[in-house]
Amino acid sequence: MICIDEFGPVEVRPQAGSAWAPSTKPIRHRATYRRTQGVRHFFAAYDVYDDKLWMRPKPRKRTREALAFIQSIRRRYPDGRRIYLVLDNLSTHRHASVREWCRGNRITLVFTATNASWMNRIECHFAPFRKFVIDNSDYHNHREIAKAAQDYLRWRNRNAQDKKILKEQNSIRTL
Repeated sequence: MICIDEFGPVEVRPQAGSAWAPSTKPIRHRATYRRTQGVRHFFAAYDVYDDKLWMRPKPRKRTREALAFIQSIRRRYPDGRRIYLVLDNLSTHRHASVREWCRGNRITLVFTATNASWMNRIECHFAPFRKFVIDNSDYHNHREIAKAAQDYLRWRNRNAQDKKILKEQNSIRTL
């Protein structure tokens, strides 16, 4: 069973947050910036049984990108076993091309109830991601954000039972 959802939009700008800094010398963010680089949406998947999380940044959140992400999930499990995808009712997930491709590739789509994102296990993983990657940051471009995200995901997948991660995950109520 794999839970998927999208995180974002994420834009290149200074982000507020807390830090371990002396109270007399707080970290200051630049006050002027220009939003010229657009946004990125992180397509995310969480393997419930293996406790693995992975994400892919995309500039848009359309059916084409959603289908490509689902196809990448199928490639991760090439043995042909049935995959159950838990996802929300976003129109890009319900598109006919997505349903048809999943039907032909042994993927069963399991939609959560409307307005019940708490039923999707991936939701509790977005709080630690935001805290460790986005909060209190000032990246210069989307490439830096993507690298920080991949660094975090590698660390998270090696240390899934770390107290800091579990504390953040448990702050979000899910099934």
